[in-house]
Amino acid sequence: MNDNDLRKRIGDLAFQVTQHGATERPFSGEYDDFFEKGIYVDVVSGEVLFSSLDKFDSGCGWPAFSRPVAEDALKEKTDTSFGMIRIEVRSAEAGSHLGHVFPDGPEETGGLRYCINSAALRFVPYDEMEEQGYGEYRKLFD
Repeated sequence: MNDNDLRKRIGDLAFQVTQHGATERPFSGEYDDFFEKGIYVDVVSGEVLFSSLDKFDSGCGWPAFSRPVAEDALKEKTDTSFGMIRIEVRSAEAGSHLGHVFPDGPEETGGLRYCINSAALRFVPYDEMEEQGYGEYRKLFD
């Protein structure tokens, strides 16, 4: 799929975030204050990234997760932009920029905070997981 087709399919903001490492404004994303039961997938590829079971309100202005659904769902990369040293996270399959991971998450869940752009995600409600082809992930909620 070429860039123009991808931009048309996912929208300008999602395109800028996933393909060019942009960041949505804090507290502006659709999933920042959203806690429905389901999974979050890469808006580009549909690969499963996070579960609502691991989502928490960190107050940072972006959706926060304590861990990905699977260890191999994400790739990490050192990011030295803006005079900071951070760990960027990308989807393993599509290489979409998602956000960053920080070591200041809840201790009881491992101490990590995956700070993710809403624009990089698509939410699949629990009740629609089967029909959308994600039925195998319903077991996460049992």
